Amino acid sequence: MSSVPYRSLPNLISLGRLVLVPAIVAMIATERWKEACIVFIVAGISDAIDGWIAKTFHLTSELGAYLDPLADKALIVSIYVALAVVSVLPPTITILVVARDVMIIGAFMIALVMRKPVKVKPLMISKLNTAAQISFAAMVLIAKAFGFQAGIWFDISLYCVAALTLASMAAYIGQWIRHMNL
Repeated sequence: MSSVPYRSLPNLISLGRLVLVPAIVAMIATERWKEACIVFIVAGISDAIDGWIAKTFHLTSELGAYLDPLADKALIVSIYVALAVVSVLPPTITILVVARDVMIIGAFMIALVMRKPVKVKPLMISKLNTAAQISFAAMVLIAKAFGFQAGIWFDISLYCVAALTLASMAAYIGQWIRHMNL
């Protein structure tokens, strides 16, 4: 038995998460809320599992350092856009979430083009932000799947996600400005 698949397990899980993204978006678009909820939760859990496996069994890789955040961004951005398109989320939170990720990717690409590559290492605020964004999307999908009303929890969670997204954006901009010696 080859050890290659075992070493690649975290990366394969991240790839699996990427494959789930269009399925979840299609389910949201067709308002199949229970299915979308279940698949989204599986995708969210896979994020924790691939990181745990990579760290616990020393299976981190350069590919994984790029693939895991790409899968996270694809999942989060796609879900927020899909939920805004079907009028479940306000467009402003979706614009904020997408703008943050576009800014991070743009800064990363500018640094590469200028031959000043940035080491891929998520900040703690970014980890909190990702957890809040995924949790909020999961709560929204659960509410839609089981007919719960959006109450005060929705507004509080929405503002928490907005605040963490802005804080994360500011932290990355600050880090990038220092890195680029601006």
